[in-house]
Amino acid sequence: MDKMMDNRWFLRITALLLAFLLFFSVQADDNSAVTTDTSRVSEVIEEVELEVYHDNSLMVSGVPKTADLHLSGPVSVVQTARQLEDFTLFVDLRNLPMGEHQVPIQTENLSEQLTVRVDPAFVNVVIEERVSQEFRVDPEINERMLADGYILDNVSVDPETVIVTGPKSMIDAISFVKATVSGEQGVKESFNTAARVRVLAEDLTKLESAEIEPAEVEVAVEVVEYSKTVPVRIEPIGKAGTGITIKNWSTTTEEIQIFGPKSVVDEITEYVVEADAALVTAKDSTLEVELDIPAGASAVSPGQVTVEAETVIDDSAKRPTDQKDSEVVDNTES
Repeated sequence: MDKMMDNRWFLRITALLLAFLLFFSVQADDNSAVTTDTSRVSEVIEEVELEVYHDNSLMVSGVPKTADLHLSGPVSVVQTARQLEDFTLFVDLRNLPMGEHQVPIQTENLSEQLTVRVDPAFVNVVIEERVSQEFRVDPEINERMLADGYILDNVSVDPETVIVTGPKSMIDAISFVKATVSGEQGVKESFNTAARVRVLAEDLTKLESAEIEPAEVEVAVEVVEYSKTVPVRIEPIGKAGTGITIKNWSTTTEEIQIFGPKSVVDEITEYVVEADAALVTAKDSTLEVELDIPAGASAVSPGQVTVEAETVIDDSAKRPTDQKDSEVVDNTES
């Protein structure tokens, strides 16, 4: 055995075998490393909901609703995380005082085999006093919803006030609290509807962090047909009978209301009532005149007016036929 070990050919062959073993061992390690590298993937899970841990007696602003989660690691681990989504992204503000802070977004329940990055990594938050304040609600409706010839008579809301809760800076920024009515066009009748309450800043920006109680109110919308009141002017027509002189016309109805489209009604400055003098008699100087609806309008109110004629009766003024009839009667009686 010693002779064999001393043989130089034996040593050469042994060295060659060892070299081959070393070579194949390194190749196997390299192949293993390549296999491991190619089994790793990177993925982004977008818009993961962000939890906020804080003292409920305080209000927090500046925290986004979601963040993007970047994962890198073995294929199976990444796929499991994406499918189950049993992880949590959160910011912990429980031990921070009131004021402005920059805090990291943390992760929970993710495998240690994963390389994790959150975008954004940090958020700027403001921790403030929680404030509640009562505000009056201003109901509003887009008048373009109304049919042509109709207008808003009144808009009311129930309840008239709401309680708004939020950070003090947000409460101080409130300029308007509105309940806006929306719906189909062509409205001709009054109606009630529910409307959500919105809290707005001076520039009409909606203040998203507000908590509103109640969040919805009942709005009563009173719709009426457009109208205009105009003075009445009496215009005599026809001719009074024999022996009747009309000195003056008058009516207790000094104004009437005209309904219809605004473009039509606004053009009317007065309503002319035609009084037929031929209808006035010695015994009755009062006329009931039916009012016509002006062209393009829809109605008038009242629909009828009473017109009085101030008359002077001349008893001596009789028609010749009347005199003859009287003489015949006298002769017959004789």
